[in-house]
Amino acid sequence: MTGFAPPELNLTDPGRGYLHFVLYTEPRISAAGAAWNATVTIEASTPYVHEWVERLQRCQPSALHTTFVDSQEIPKLHHPCVDEDTASPAAQGERCYCLRTWTDPEYGLPVVGRHHRGIGGDRWTYLTYAPLALRPDDVVASVITDRGDLFWARTTTGVLSVLPMLEAHAYGAGPTAGTGGAGAFAAYLQQLAQSQGRDTAAHGRDTESRALLNWARSTNASPKKLHVAELATLLSDL
Repeated sequence: MTGFAPPELNLTDPGRGYLHFVLYTEPRISAAGAAWNATVTIEASTPYVHEWVERLQRCQPSALHTTFVDSQEIPKLHHPCVDEDTASPAAQGERCYCLRTWTDPEYGLPVVGRHHRGIGGDRWTYLTYAPLALRPDDVVASVITDRGDLFWARTTTGVLSVLPMLEAHAYGAGPTAGTGGAGAFAAYLQQLAQSQGRDTAAHGRDTESRALLNWARSTNASPKKLHVAELATLLSDL
């Protein structure tokens, strides 16, 4: 398959599970990952990250969780944290190097957390997939560019989501963003403005506006919270 329509492939409806998740595999090197969904690494500690982490639900590792780790690390997904079992293989004295697995109950997305407890305290790195689109009835109210190169969407019902994004079209914002990443982000903002937040699918299009691309690469773009109504105004000013 070379393309999809959002109603045909939707990872964001927990009631449908992973039926339409498309994997990319390389059996020769025992590698597997997402064919279309962008992998998102979350390390920054921000209010939005805290809100997202707080709603995650612990779960047993699934096949999709294994796509975030190397094949030799898969058994580690089952090792408890040192807080749960001091005799865990993940424990090194009082230190811990465990992996935890969650599910995002809002969108059914798998999440793996890397826990590193050292002399400086606890550090978590979360790995998840960006959705290809939000749920059919979701309407985006605002878009947030967060620290750590994170991009969020807030729906009109108040739900926070990783911004829909394709693996081949990762977003960028701010002066250090490349043309490709900023262009993909600008194009997504443009479609939200033109659809009043209803077209949430990541299409991988290029922006039609040089001015909007320049804005996405400016200091005004990150960190930033933009309401869809503001996007419409921004477009009208370009």
